[in-house]
Amino acid sequence: MRPDDLLFERRGAAGLVTLNRPHALNAVSLAMVRKLTRQLAEWEREPRVSRVIIASNDARAFSAGGDLRALYDLGRTGRYDEALGYFREEYALNARIKHYPKPYVALIDGIVMGGGVGISVHGSHRVAGDKFSFAMPEVGIGFFPDVGATFVLPRLPGKLGSYCALTGERVKAADGVAAGVATHRVPSARFADLIEALCRGDPVEVVLSAYAQDVGRGPLAARSTVIAALFAGERVEDILAALDTAAAAGGADAAFASANAALIRTKSPTSLKIALAQMQRGGALDFAECMRTEFRIVSRVVRGHDFYEGIRAVIIDKDQAPRWEPPALEAVSTAEVERHFAPLASELELP
Repeated sequence: MRPDDLLFERRGAAGLVTLNRPHALNAVSLAMVRKLTRQLAEWEREPRVSRVIIASNDARAFSAGGDLRALYDLGRTGRYDEALGYFREEYALNARIKHYPKPYVALIDGIVMGGGVGISVHGSHRVAGDKFSFAMPEVGIGFFPDVGATFVLPRLPGKLGSYCALTGERVKAADGVAAGVATHRVPSARFADLIEALCRGDPVEVVLSAYAQDVGRGPLAARSTVIAALFAGERVEDILAALDTAAAAGGADAAFASANAALIRTKSPTSLKIALAQMQRGGALDFAECMRTEFRIVSRVVRGHDFYEGIRAVIIDKDQAPRWEPPALEAVSTAEVERHFAPLASELELP
C-alpha cells in the first residue's frame, strides 16, 4: 500500500475518508482494510466527529472491488490461511460499518463492486452520483457475492437480488435508489458542496434532503414484474429455462431474457448455485449470520479451482475464456453446494 492510497482528514464535524488508489480503481487491499478499521475506531471515540464521509478521488470508480491479484498470488502458492486472514478482517470491517454508531455517508460515483460495496452499502447513508454503477459480478470469476451481499441482495425488491447475483449486471443510479442500494441521488457536480455542508455539522438527513433530487424510474424498475417472474425458480436450471422460454416466445422482453440467459451461461456453474442458495437463505438471516455464512463459503472457495481460474481469465491472462470445473450446472450436486455452507471449526468473529 502506498501511504496516500487512503486519506483521512477531520474537517469540522466530519471524519473524511478519501479513496485514492486510481491505478487500481480503488481496489481494497488488506492494508487499506486495516487502516480504515483503525481510523473508524478512533473517530468513534472522538467527540468532535459526529459523522463519517467516504468518497473517491477517481471519477471512474468509487471502488471496483477487492485486491484480487494479491488473493490470486496467495492461493496459487497454497497460502490459504493468509488469504482467509484478508477475508476475516474485511468482513469484520463490513460489520463495523453496518453497526457504526455515527452516520456513515458514502458518496458513490462511478463503479462500486465487490469490496467497494462492503465499505459503502452498509453505511447509514449512500449517495448516488451521476456515474453510480453498482454490481456484484463475482460469479464471473468463480467466486460468490460476499462482503454482506447475503444480507443486502435478498432484501432488494422482488427478485432483483437474484438477478444481480446471477448475471452480475450493473444497476445505475435511478434503480439503485429505487431498490434501496442508495438512499439519495445527488448530481456529481454538487458532491464538493455536499461534503462542505456535511462538515458544518447540521443534521445529516437534513443536509442530504436539501441536495437530493428526484431520480425518476430506471429500466430495471420498469421490468420489475418480468424479473420477479423469470428469476423465481428454485434452481439455476429453472431460471435458465424460464429465460429461454421467454426468449423463444418473442415480445417486448424476449431480447432481455435471451441476453441474460446467455450471460448466466458464461458464469461458473458452482458459483451460480452457491449464489442462488445465498439468495434463498439470506433473507431469514441477520447480518452477523450472513457474514458468518460468507466466511464459511469463502473458506472452501479459496481451496477450490474456479476462483483462481476466473481471476486468471479476467485479470491475469485476460483471455476471457475460463475453464470451469465442473463445466456444467448439472454436474454441481446439492451436496457440493451444501458443503460450502457447513459450519467451521474456527468461525468468523465479529466486533
